[in-house]
Amino acid sequence: MSDIPVRNIHILGIAGTFMGGVAALARELGYSVEGSDQAIYPPMSTQLEKLGIALAQGYLPENISAGCDEIVIGNALSRGNPAVEAVLDAGRKYNSGAQWLAENVLPGRDTLAVAGTHGKTTTTTILSFLLDAAGREPGFLIGGVAEDFGVSARIGKGREFVVEADEYDTAFFDKRSKFVHYRPLVAILNNLEYDHADIFPDVAAIQRQFHHLVRTVPRRGRLIANGHDRHLAEVLEMGCWTPVEKFGFDAAFDWSARKLSDDGSRFVLLHKGAEIGTVEWPLLGDHNVLNGVAALAACAAVGVDIAKIIPALADFRSVKRRLEGLGEAGGITVYDDFAHHPTAIRTTLQGLRAKVGKARIVVAMEPRSNSMRLGAHADALAPSLDDADAVVFLARPELPWDAAKVVSAIRGEAKAVPNSDELIATLRSLAKAGDHVVFMSNGGFDGAPRKFLAALEG
Repeated sequence: MSDIPVRNIHILGIAGTFMGGVAALARELGYSVEGSDQAIYPPMSTQLEKLGIALAQGYLPENISAGCDEIVIGNALSRGNPAVEAVLDAGRKYNSGAQWLAENVLPGRDTLAVAGTHGKTTTTTILSFLLDAAGREPGFLIGGVAEDFGVSARIGKGREFVVEADEYDTAFFDKRSKFVHYRPLVAILNNLEYDHADIFPDVAAIQRQFHHLVRTVPRRGRLIANGHDRHLAEVLEMGCWTPVEKFGFDAAFDWSARKLSDDGSRFVLLHKGAEIGTVEWPLLGDHNVLNGVAALAACAAVGVDIAKIIPALADFRSVKRRLEGLGEAGGITVYDDFAHHPTAIRTTLQGLRAKVGKARIVVAMEPRSNSMRLGAHADALAPSLDDADAVVFLARPELPWDAAKVVSAIRGEAKAVPNSDELIATLRSLAKAGDHVVFMSNGGFDGAPRKFLAALEG
């Protein structure tokens, strides 16, 4: 770990899942940390408050203390932002979160990076959990609060550091993907689809960034790649200097899974066709089976005897807001889920359907990600909800595209509402005993999941 001359920092965009993790790491390293953000909500706000980190609402120049030696700027901020302009005008030292991590935490560590359009947070959490079960005491930075650790990031005492490796751009002054800063020894390539329509014009642009990541992995390292994904295959065809191990459901791959239950809660792990062990865990869906296989393969790449740690997965509790069960009231089970891409929505609901059988699934959907708001996934959204019996669609007035077309194409009962209060009221009229109600958004959703549960309890 490098010497750290700077001890007082302000983090702009501190309530984001990545920047909140940076704040936690800085605090653990002995920094005095403060931060500001436009939208501050759980679970990250809760983590920051527990760490005693001062939070200020809004990007006001006066929210940055004069004594701060460095300002770490999140990628949600751009030129024209009052705080950014004040930092630049004053000639203050600033950095990106990804570069700060690369300079202050990763040197001297074996970095394991988890990349992909979907499943990064869950896979990063599984991998950190498994390394911990193996006694490696890893450090990690996860894009969410891991239930088993109670935090989204820690320095760790071991050699390994696990990082959720995002392809989104780094900062307004660094348009490379964040993951090119990490220079991992092991990189998981989970999948690759079109996303982030606000910065990438097409899939090819994302593939170029993934290839930049591939270029940074050393010959002694390992690439763990989804063998079913043609976009990743094309990335590797651009050039590869590192041993590649493929994973999936095909027994011909280096690592594969054979499901023992339709919902993915039980599966056999195989390495080069030989059975290693049986996973029994609380996660659901084929996507999570693949996440688990990738994490186990990455553990093997750093010398872990995975047959010994597979049983630990029975106690794995995942990460908040990944089909997180909030509770049950009146026979209605309520979940909070982060899914914000049609593929993630579809696979999450398929996993839940396999578990609950013919019970009704009711979805409350908020199209909040930049790609969703831009309408990049509008055509795929309705089919992704096929496993839902009813959908309440939050079409806020500022949504720049007509939600009526999507709502009319949904297979089950569907309705659009303009605000979260009407959404909760509509759900109360729809839901009945035996139903499973899933809230899906990558934002705060105005606290609707817990408000709905409280309304049922009241």
